[in-house]
Amino acid sequence: MKINRHIDQLDTILSGYEDIIAEDYTGYRNHVYRMVHFCLALRDMDEDEQRKVYIAAAFHDIGIWLQNTVDYIEPSIPPAMQYLQDNQLQHWGDEIARMISEHHKVREYVDETMPLVEVFRRGDLVDFSHGLFRFGIDKAFIDSVQDAFPNAGFHKSLARRAGKWFIKHPFNPLPMMKL
Repeated sequence: MKINRHIDQLDTILSGYEDIIAEDYTGYRNHVYRMVHFCLALRDMDEDEQRKVYIAAAFHDIGIWLQNTVDYIEPSIPPAMQYLQDNQLQHWGDEIARMISEHHKVREYVDETMPLVEVFRRGDLVDFSHGLFRFGIDKAFIDSVQDAFPNAGFHKSLARRAGKWFIKHPFNPLPMMKL
């Protein structure tokens, strides 16, 4: 599978948040690109499915910066819905909202009407686990994607934020996780 270093739709969306994401921008952009590549490796997709993955990926963690929180799943959905409305794609809203809301679900997401939700969950987990979970993706491909899009401190930034969250919310240490 080819590694695409520039996906116009992704870069257009992400660049609108560059000032907000600030020093984490390169790390987040690279995380988004890695997970997109992993999603595309998990399923053959038509153009609309790819666009849905791009949109959901660009917004899936954006609430971290918009609300300065580790409890970022719900705050990540409204900007995605606004993007869909602005681009006359509201009919994709339920599926993209579900892709975002379920991307940290611990168990498999099962809904035959929305197969991209599980693909998206797996793509994010491949990246989050640094390839420990591969779901059949070739390790050499994962390594190539990681080389093309270095971590750039993304996971360290998340760990730092999570540590601060834990001190304030010890009884809700991982609010973004779902069973």
